[in-house]
Amino acid sequence: MNVFYKPVYFFQKHGYYVCQRIADRLGIRAKVVRTTFMYLTFVTVGFGFALYLFLAFWMKIKDLVYTKRSSVFDL
Repeated sequence: MNVFYKPVYFFQKHGYYVCQRIADRLGIRAKVVRTTFMYLTFVTVGFGFALYLFLAFWMKIKDLVYTKRSSVFDL
């Protein structure tokens, strides 16, 4: 059973972070964002999942490009 729960735990730990960041940006609860993605996925047969992957990729690129510098001398 551990073989099944290990990947599930990994995806829950790292995958829900995208929903959390979107919810923080919009000022709503993360649960609302997660259920919206689930409903979009079921209703549109995969569009919600594709949108989720696109947003995760976009946030990763944004984090790599826009690093937070504490001072001018960190350049």
